[in-house]
Amino acid sequence: MNIYIIDNSYHYEVENLTRAYFPNEKLTVSRDFSSPCAPYVLVQRAPDLILVNVCIGEFNGTLITELREDEGENELEACRLLYRLLREFSGLSQPWGLLTGVRPIKLLRTLIEEQGREEALARFRETYEVSGAKTALADRTEQAESRIIALSRPESYSLYVGIPFCPSRCAYCSFVMSSVEQTKKLVEPYVELLCRELRETARIASSLGLRLESVYFGGGTPTTLSAEQLDRVLGTVNESFDMSTCREFTVEAGRPDTITADKLISLKENKVDRISINPQTVSDEVLEAIGRRHTSEDFFRAFALAREYGFDNINTDLIAGLPKDSLQGFMRSLDTMLDLGAENITVHTLCMKRASNLTQDGKTLNREEAQTAADMLGYAARTLTEKGYEPYYLYRQTRMVGNLENVGWSLPGKGCLYNVFVMDETHTILSCGAGAVTKLREYGTNYLKRVFNFKYPYEYIGRFDELMERKNEILRFYHQ
Repeated sequence: MNIYIIDNSYHYEVENLTRAYFPNEKLTVSRDFSSPCAPYVLVQRAPDLILVNVCIGEFNGTLITELREDEGENELEACRLLYRLLREFSGLSQPWGLLTGVRPIKLLRTLIEEQGREEALARFRETYEVSGAKTALADRTEQAESRIIALSRPESYSLYVGIPFCPSRCAYCSFVMSSVEQTKKLVEPYVELLCRELRETARIASSLGLRLESVYFGGGTPTTLSAEQLDRVLGTVNESFDMSTCREFTVEAGRPDTITADKLISLKENKVDRISINPQTVSDEVLEAIGRRHTSEDFFRAFALAREYGFDNINTDLIAGLPKDSLQGFMRSLDTMLDLGAENITVHTLCMKRASNLTQDGKTLNREEAQTAADMLGYAARTLTEKGYEPYYLYRQTRMVGNLENVGWSLPGKGCLYNVFVMDETHTILSCGAGAVTKLREYGTNYLKRVFNFKYPYEYIGRFDELMERKNEILRFYHQ
């Protein structure tokens, strides 16, 4: 699919919107060309109008609108025209209309602050052409998020700790992680250096008078570490940071096959009060298809063990749209999580990232799968609402089946604070570990400065001194 851009800077949104309709196509953006080559999307900004032309097969449609003074409005109008043409061509309305960004709730919150809730919701439906169901979901989520965001102060920050190791790579995974089978020799030196980075980060946070709100261990799978290694890293956090203001301490123990009694004891003794144990599905056939090296029985064992050791805020992830899954299979998985009484149930939609094994093995998206995933999310929303859960955070990704969304659902008061803080970009996130990205938030503005750690464990270890030098950027940011 060719995308032609003439005299405008709308290519990013145009490309993302086109990808929503053609997730499996290679998109080529051109500005310098003699004549368009079908199939194509063409967006032109002329002195007094915006023209959008879509030519695919026998379909050839053009829409025109008058140019406005505000360039942001011009970009929005160009996308609206493109959306209408793609919808006419395909006969398919996107659930989120012409929205393509990761954070639709943040957009809604901005509109509410500017226009009030009623007008903002109307703009979501009418201008951005978001469906009624998704508008209602966004409204509920925004209200839950706002209650959490209100906890943050000007001096607040959260801490992210990355453990980029897993027992094996899941077929849908595109995160920067390493199979512990292949990188076992890197784990111990990684742990040693991570503890050093944590201590230096804590020193900087203390010198700046920052207030710690939440801690989140992600990955990878943090519980891939041994109990002793886990205890060392968790202990370093507790010893180095001022934990007196910390409202939440989360560790992703996502893979049930990594959970043991001694690791749960370490988590508990180190004040971890929220964990994730993620089945993704309770179908062993589906688990095998996606490369999860555990069974549903392993999940049930791990969940029961966590309850035995006193964990009363457990998240469980499910994924809608997995290969070999069905609507009935997904319903059974969700009903099982409810029967277990999981305080958090995060419902993801399968995302076909280019780096995942599923994509590289030739797996594609189609309309039938999109409808099944939509039905799964619909069942989840109805059932979780009936059971007293609320949607407390939501985000989207490119190449999601059905162009849908990921939603964190929780019982009242059990939502993950860190998830909201990081998704809303509420305050500074100080991040440690390979692949971690520190996000420095300037209070009172939307300005964010990012400080990147090296992606891979071998880089993190080999260039650690260089990484530590980058920590000075935190001090410079707050002293500017």
